[in-house]
Amino acid sequence: MAALYNSSLFSLVFLLLIATAIAEIRSTQIRSGSRSTIPFDEFGYTHFGRLNLTVTDISFSNPKSGPEPVLSELGFFLVTREAWQHVLEQLQDGDIRCTLHSDLVKRVFTFDQLQPSARQFTTSFSVSDANQFTLVFANCMPNLVVSMNVHSVMYNFNPKSGQLDFLSAGKTALPAIYYLFFVVYVLMGAFWVFALYKKRLSVYGIHFFMLAVVILKALNLLCEAEDKSYIKKTGTAHGWDVLFYIFSFLKGITLFTLIVLIGTGWSFLKPYLQDKEKKVLMIVIPLQVVANLAQVVIDETGPFGENSYTWKQVFLLVDIVCCCAVLFPIVWSIKNLREAAKTDGKAAVNLMKLTLFRQYYVIVICYIYFTRVVVYALETITSYRYQWTSVVAAEAATLAFYAFTGYNFRPKAHNPYFAIDDEEEEAASEALKLEDEFEL
Repeated sequence: MAALYNSSLFSLVFLLLIATAIAEIRSTQIRSGSRSTIPFDEFGYTHFGRLNLTVTDISFSNPKSGPEPVLSELGFFLVTREAWQHVLEQLQDGDIRCTLHSDLVKRVFTFDQLQPSARQFTTSFSVSDANQFTLVFANCMPNLVVSMNVHSVMYNFNPKSGQLDFLSAGKTALPAIYYLFFVVYVLMGAFWVFALYKKRLSVYGIHFFMLAVVILKALNLLCEAEDKSYIKKTGTAHGWDVLFYIFSFLKGITLFTLIVLIGTGWSFLKPYLQDKEKKVLMIVIPLQVVANLAQVVIDETGPFGENSYTWKQVFLLVDIVCCCAVLFPIVWSIKNLREAAKTDGKAAVNLMKLTLFRQYYVIVICYIYFTRVVVYALETITSYRYQWTSVVAAEAATLAFYAFTGYNFRPKAHNPYFAIDDEEEEAASEALKLEDEFEL
């Protein structure tokens, strides 16, 4: 497993080093594009927004030797999601022939404004309407193929501070949010170190692994805070995005591994992993590699990048498979505890362990559902101004999950499992019998 871990880390780092796109400042190459509309990026503007657009190496070709292109039907515009639906209705109803002709879009630049024989241009466009806009290129000439390099810079101006903000309006609070959660995890890690020292005679290997997960989560948040902070100020991440992806990769693997190890009862119920449990880890780790690679591609190419939709589907599928895979060891542990309760004469001990693992199973499912479904729904339905709320919800849920796991599986000097009297043993036996009769 160590060899697989090292090779996976190398693959991730290699991909990070060759990535070229940077944050809200985005460079895109269009080669032989014939689509009628090509979306580039979304950005939440305030009343003091601006778009700087530079397009170079412009070239046209018509494979079918059609008429010369009408340059007024080629160009860039900004449009909101709501307005775009009405623009599509105008096209279907025949009210307009080209999206650039709609009065619902903000025309940034049309190619009839190009200087004669020019193959490039630079323009700056002010946005005074506070909303989330998508930058789109329109090609209303059938069969016309366009090639060009597009460099876009989107930002808001803060008239009070006189500073530029390269983060979207709904994300400008993210640096402070990530810093806050980083401090919380540092305090959590310090408290966990104190607990391990105080109960050092009852510490298992899993407890040190839990500490590593907390440390990696804290480092991940620190890198993400620095990443967003530099983007906010300069529009680029200054290398913090690479560190963020590395720690995000390590955090994801260690978290899923921790859930598997706790779910199997490693170090609590038994000192080793069975073959089927090792196979779960061997499945989860490579899938986490794929999930993190997909996340890198999605972030670096933007929401409308080439093959971005495919990578999003890959990320969603892999994430769901990982979440399902980590549940199996918990189910196996519950099943083994029920069988052991009938044979080893320690009904009370097994009933307490059984209750604990059932609770953990429910919490893992709730955590997965909330962070994968509820957070996504919150991000979808909330206004662009409040995109930060989905981040807070996801981080708060993750913090609660970490706290629950640490509290329930903390080292204990006097384990209640070993302080059971005869009456509790008899009551537990009756409870297990009632459960069996209920299931039957």
